[in-house]
Amino acid sequence: MGLGAISDAVLSRLESGAADARAAFEPVVRLGVTGLARSGKTVFITSLVANLLDRGRMLGFTPEAEGRIVAAYLQPQPDATVPRFDYEGNLAALTATVPHWPDSTRAISQLRLSLRLRPGGMLASMRGARMVHIDIIDYPGEWLLDLALLDQSYAQWSQAALARAAKPGRAGMAKAWLAKLEGVDALAVLDEPTAQSLAAAFTAYLQNTRDAGLSPGAPGRFLLPGDLAGSPALTFAPMPPPASRARNTSLYRAFERRYEAYRSEIVKPFFRQHFARLDRQVVLLDVLDALHTGPVAMQEMRDDLASVLAAFRPGADSWLGRLLRRRIDRILFAATKADHLHHTSHDDLAALTTALLREARDRAAFAGAETRGMALAALRATVEQTLSHEGAALNCVRGLLAGNPPREAALYPGAFPDDPDAVLNDARAAQPQWLGGGFELMSFLPQPGARQKGMGLAHIRMDQAAEFLLADRL
Repeated sequence: MGLGAISDAVLSRLESGAADARAAFEPVVRLGVTGLARSGKTVFITSLVANLLDRGRMLGFTPEAEGRIVAAYLQPQPDATVPRFDYEGNLAALTATVPHWPDSTRAISQLRLSLRLRPGGMLASMRGARMVHIDIIDYPGEWLLDLALLDQSYAQWSQAALARAAKPGRAGMAKAWLAKLEGVDALAVLDEPTAQSLAAAFTAYLQNTRDAGLSPGAPGRFLLPGDLAGSPALTFAPMPPPASRARNTSLYRAFERRYEAYRSEIVKPFFRQHFARLDRQVVLLDVLDALHTGPVAMQEMRDDLASVLAAFRPGADSWLGRLLRRRIDRILFAATKADHLHHTSHDDLAALTTALLREARDRAAFAGAETRGMALAALRATVEQTLSHEGAALNCVRGLLAGNPPREAALYPGAFPDDPDAVLNDARAAQPQWLGGGFELMSFLPQPGARQKGMGLAHIRMDQAAEFLLADRL
């Protein structure tokens, strides 16, 4: 070994030892953030960071209330191969002269926020300030739903996908794909144009379900292919098992191999390299949109939550369960867009979210990390207003609606259901519409003035979310 190589080896060991020493005195909390179906993940992360940097609106966050946060600042992210979350660009979009919602992230990204903290307790005067790093890992909710594939064979996944396509509200969306599938011989020798045509039809069906407010389910990369677009690992579709044994050269066996490649080459590496290293997790839910769309959408959200919790279950007899062990110890399930409701309905939204979570826990036999349901708004886009209508007081919210130019309007969405069990019963029964009446929803734009100097972004309960996720580690 040459002198240069020896020097490099010694330097590498010294750097490694220094990194280990820093980790001992500067703990890191890795917080995963994901969301299901347009739930506002990008805005949540931007608001969380903005409000930890400027904490004037974070009075419900114990470290801030106790005056223990000396400073907060962004630092270079630790993983050189992971794109940086575009905090500055997203914040600029939300706080522009004419603010607008930032683009959703379509791949994994990361941001490191560091807090310098005064020690608390009786020995505070004897100890100096310490540093805690918060690494926020942002990844699409579609990838989270891929968890279910890790314990499903191709035949099992195909059976589940075909059964789901036959459910009320989906049959019409799946018609073109299923018609194409009927005309294909699974035992025939693989023909690449046929495989591509089936995969494209299946992907179009998934896109249609998402556009309709339903859950597309797995595989998530079909809707967010990135550099994998057109690769064999994304060129397959569900098929019923053939009546006789399929040869290795058949279309069915080719799809089976590609499904296995998707699991082993795409899904497993992501969860091994990123997901399994998380300490805390946020799952954002657009409960209001599911309620607006109808019972079928609510039932699919219930199914997705059960699938997610089954994957998080520590000790589960599965590849992922063995990998995760008990590392993730807190999971927040947050219903976003609480600002679309008057504050008098926030408790009902939180109750419905908690009921969804409780049922998902029961279905998944979940007994692992501490979980909590919450209603919040990462960026408050409305103000409250009470209007009189036919002698009755209506609790409304007022905000800007998209248009050219945008127009201001007050919304009364209807009485928010105060009985979560009634909502879930309608969802289980696959009712075509809510028996107790509908619930309307509008999409508001961010308002100017959401950020004031030293005050972060206007929000609802982001301080409580930070309290649950981070306070005990600070």
